[in-house]
Amino acid sequence: MPALWIAHVTVTDAEAYGKYAELAGPAIAKHGGRFIARAGRFVQLEGKERPRNVVAWFPDVDTAVACYNSPDYQEALNHARGASERELMVVETSE
Repeated sequence: MPALWIAHVTVTDAEAYGKYAELAGPAIAKHGGRFIARAGRFVQLEGKERPRNVVAWFPDVDTAVACYNSPDYQEALNHARGASERELMVVETSE
C-alpha cells in the first residue's frame, strides 16, 4: 500500500534549513518519493501549529522508512537538526 510522509516544521535557521531542503528532495526522489504538498496554504484545526507542512508520497511504508534511514537523507537531516523543530510520521494510505 502507498504511504505518506507527513512533516510539520517550524524553521529556526533558514540558511541551514535551506541546505537540508536542497539535499532532501533528491534523497526522497531516489527512493521513489514525490512531493504532493510542500509549504502551501493550510488551516490548522487542532494541535500545535507549524508554519511549514510537507507531504510526500512513497510506494509503501518500508520504502519511506528506508529513505529516512538512508545515508543521503541522514546527510540532509544533519542540516535540519538545530535549524528546525519538526514532527515527522509515515502513514500507510487506505488506497
